Amino acid sequence: MSLPEIVPRAQWRTAREELLAKEKAATRARDALNAERRRLPMVEVDTEYVFEGGDGKATLLDLFEGRGQLVVHHFMFAPEWDAGCRSCSAFLDQIGHLAHLKARGTTFAAVSRAPYLKILPFKARMGWTLPWYSSYGSDFNRDFEVTLDHEGELSERPGVSCFLRDRDRVFHTYSAYERGLDGLGSATSLLDLTALGRQEEWEEPRGRASALGAPAGSERIRYHDEYEE
Repeated sequence: MSLPEIVPRAQWRTAREELLAKEKAATRARDALNAERRRLPMVEVDTEYVFEGGDGKATLLDLFEGRGQLVVHHFMFAPEWDAGCRSCSAFLDQIGHLAHLKARGTTFAAVSRAPYLKILPFKARMGWTLPWYSSYGSDFNRDFEVTLDHEGELSERPGVSCFLRDRDRVFHTYSAYERGLDGLGSATSLLDLTALGRQEEWEEPRGRASALGAPAGSERIRYHDEYEE
């Protein structure tokens, strides 16, 4: 087994400070990348997709639950499978309390191609309470490039897609796949993928922190049982 080198505390401190400088540079680069992501154009979604969830049939607009943004986790679960993907399951296990996303006007939901009656028992087995919808029978997975057709052979890949709502109009703002999901799971990491971001005053481009008519993101943080819908 190859373990880290053993050194005196002073030598460790020097090495740690050198690494810290690189970590801070990476943080600044990530902030700049997030700002560039928020500047991406968006495209209107005019296809009338039909999903099935706990309350029956639903449209893409319904998945927002009345909020301004929607983050969809494309959970790999094909109709012929008996259980959901293990790596996708590990990803959902990392998702924290959804109240912190909801407080920033953002809804999180999983969507799979398996029929809802297959999703239900697996969801119960995993002990998840987050919204999970079936896109069975629609082209949603194909259109957002998580179900791929290789000469008639269908394959699944994990992904995340972000949507923005303007009244009854829905816009697709961003998608990431496979390794693009590395490091995601916290509320802030998911918000960083959205058009409105964390809704902090320091974020670029300016003016989006108040787009949902609420205080800046950090000013809204509460214990999860203190939020009001």
